[in-house]
Amino acid sequence: MALDTVLVAVGPGDEARTEPVVTAVSNVAGPAGASVILAHVFSRERFAEAGDRLGFGDDAVPDAVAARQTTVQAFRDRLGEAGLDVTVRGSVGETGEEITGLAETTDADLVFVGGRKRRPSGKAVFGSTAQTVLLEAPCPVTFVRSG
Repeated sequence: MALDTVLVAVGPGDEARTEPVVTAVSNVAGPAGASVILAHVFSRERFAEAGDRLGFGDDAVPDAVAARQTTVQAFRDRLGEAGLDVTVRGSVGETGEEITGLAETTDADLVFVGGRKRRPSGKAVFGSTAQTVLLEAPCPVTFVRSG
């Protein structure tokens, strides 16, 4: 399977997972020469708040607002330092569905999602966003956990 495009889902709580996700993405995308798309999904309320806070007002565009998020910037910087070609895509809606939709519209060959370590009794269950992406994505999904 040729690997041209890797989609990396990045949310506000993912900053603590930057290093493990960047390492995993770099190990796969770097040797393949794949481009990386950082995907950040907003709820409608968070999008409006972020757009206002950043001075976009009614002219807010999801891609531009996503590119200004601290976590997205941290991932973009680290992946850029690893020599990867990175773009940012923003979306507004339900996180799992939007990530799956972005995987389809960007023709992603692989999706990375992060998650936290769970207790032994919870290891068979992922968070709702990761579970949606794992079950619905049109391509393989790699789950990178932290902790």
